[in-house]
Amino acid sequence: MNAEVVSWHRIRGRAYDVIHPDHAFSAELFASLRRSDQRLRARQYLSGLLAAEGRKSIRNIAAFAGGAAAEQSLHHFISSSTWDWSPMREALTDRVMRVLGPTAWVVRPLFIPKAGEHSVGVERQFAPELGQVLNGQLAFGAWAAAEEASVPVQWRLHLPESWLGDARRCRRAEIPGGTEAETPEECATATALTALGQWPVPKRPVVLDTHVRGLGGVVRPFAEARTPLLTRVQGSTRLIVTDRAMPGYRAGAIPARHIMESVRGLRRPLEDAGGPVRRTALVAAVRVRLSRPGSGPELLLMGVWHGLGKAPVDLWLAAPATAPVGDLVRLTRLAGRVAEDEERIGERVGIRDFEGRSFPGWHRHMTLASVAHAVSVLANESDELPLHARRISA
Repeated sequence: MNAEVVSWHRIRGRAYDVIHPDHAFSAELFASLRRSDQRLRARQYLSGLLAAEGRKSIRNIAAFAGGAAAEQSLHHFISSSTWDWSPMREALTDRVMRVLGPTAWVVRPLFIPKAGEHSVGVERQFAPELGQVLNGQLAFGAWAAAEEASVPVQWRLHLPESWLGDARRCRRAEIPGGTEAETPEECATATALTALGQWPVPKRPVVLDTHVRGLGGVVRPFAEARTPLLTRVQGSTRLIVTDRAMPGYRAGAIPARHIMESVRGLRRPLEDAGGPVRRTALVAAVRVRLSRPGSGPELLLMGVWHGLGKAPVDLWLAAPATAPVGDLVRLTRLAGRVAEDEERIGERVGIRDFEGRSFPGWHRHMTLASVAHAVSVLANESDELPLHARRISA
């Protein structure tokens, strides 16, 4: 059986053991790849995501994993092969649920700047993380999040109408037929609910760590799925106060920022033990409804202050309205955990580095980047291995 030597001088902790074909992690994650050569390419690509120098392009990954011959094979494996990424994501989710024990799903936007216009989904669009309009791809990831660590397990690429309305672009990028245009909010919602609906995973609260405009289209699907929701809300979003004892009751639709400013005298301290420094957050919460008629059940608007300022630094909307405020504050910490892990681990394993143009290629790269992220978490990346070479075989 063929074997290829791979340099492992940059892989940390127990990553080699995790990737080895005899390890349960590797066997589980790549079980849906029916051919031994596919499993070999998956391990090569994974090793490059973990340890190749610079951007995690196929060229750099191949240079790490075996040179020009490997580049052609890996390009075919990612961009031209027919393997389905969904079973691998399901296997990853199952493994992460058992090992990490996440307490929530955090959905977070990922903007990928691009210089050209041919990569799938590229358009001048709003980048939520940067607060400006840029040329690039917009995606949403669903992260299995615990206080100690988080791992992305599902991805959805936002496809603008300019793409889906152009049959030629769709064919060239291999976008599946029947794909319908979505708003960013619909895309974020579907990222979580698709995973929860398709995979046998336990229900956990969903945290939408993105500013939502069309709240009705977000709150309703989660209510129908009987899934607790906590979503960021903009200060300008108009809501109706339903608590008779609170300022603003019967005043009609009021901006969320003004509602929270009017009750800042009711703030109470809650200790935030997340992160290296313990600090106390000031929190207030008010029962509200959406401003549209027939807008559904009561919700809980929560403001979080980290100082004595008039306006809260964060506004969140929770469903159901009976959720304990302390539990909600803990959920907001998970959003911070995901943001930190995306920057600290995700960027390092190439979460924004795919240079291909096709829809299937993008999803396969993101799937293996998620596996690489999980390896970094599960292999305790803080301990370095000495310089050496290892042999990977199918």
